[in-house]
Amino acid sequence: MKFVVLSDLHLGPPGSAVNGLDPAARLAAAVAAINRDHGNADFVAIAGDLADLGEVAGYEVLRDTLAPLTLPCHITLGNHDVPEAFLSVFGAGLSDPLAKVSKVIDLGGYRVILLDTTTPGTHAGALCQGRRDWLAARLDEARDRPVIVVMHHHANVLSLPVDEIPLADGAGFAQLLKRHPDVRMVISGHVHLTTSGVWHGIPMTTLAGGHYSVNAHLPGMAGEQLRLEGPAQMAVVLADAAGVTVHFQDYLNRHVELAAGLFPTD
Repeated sequence: MKFVVLSDLHLGPPGSAVNGLDPAARLAAAVAAINRDHGNADFVAIAGDLADLGEVAGYEVLRDTLAPLTLPCHITLGNHDVPEAFLSVFGAGLSDPLAKVSKVIDLGGYRVILLDTTTPGTHAGALCQGRRDWLAARLDEARDRPVIVVMHHHANVLSLPVDEIPLADGAGFAQLLKRHPDVRMVISGHVHLTTSGVWHGIPMTTLAGGHYSVNAHLPGMAGEQLRLEGPAQMAVVLADAAGVTVHFQDYLNRHVELAAGLFPTD
């Protein structure tokens, strides 16, 4: 199985800039890169923060900009999103009474769980009892195959400023995942930075996403955390019976390609 994860698009109304960036143009670049480089992927998952202010117009831009995408696309929400506005554009059928905007994709011998971690009125995330029960049931019925979870909020401690707004009760979430014998990876957006780690025995990773990025402003570093114009980044997930690999592709960056003559061959 191969799939692509996008996150943190932060779209506004048509023609509008968000934090000095053009999020629609950046998403269009992602779509072009996916069609060009990953047309053999099984699907695209978008892990929330679709519209910066949760406006209907932002979701209309999302719908229209995704139109050229040649792959199936599955979407969940982030803390900047307004479910009612999203559903008014993409359809009320995407919301489940228990799971909210969550879904399951069974493919390639895996179960991929796209999990809605949003909580109205806060930038932090949480799982209500309905979503906890839904997640437990989806894990229990897939004990015969490995699981990958894609969601917006990070649950693990990163020692970064964004730890002020994580998934609430991250340790409880980890214990919930442990009811399954083979959770291979949890992939999140939200933090605008690429990270990887193992937490409570579960592999965790985040991607920088499509809007601005931040530096790894760790405890003890002077000054404030930096906000940078990029790179705009997607995660490319490769999964087989043996394991999961996550590659990070910057579809917008400012790096110069080195001349081939700098690498002589023997």
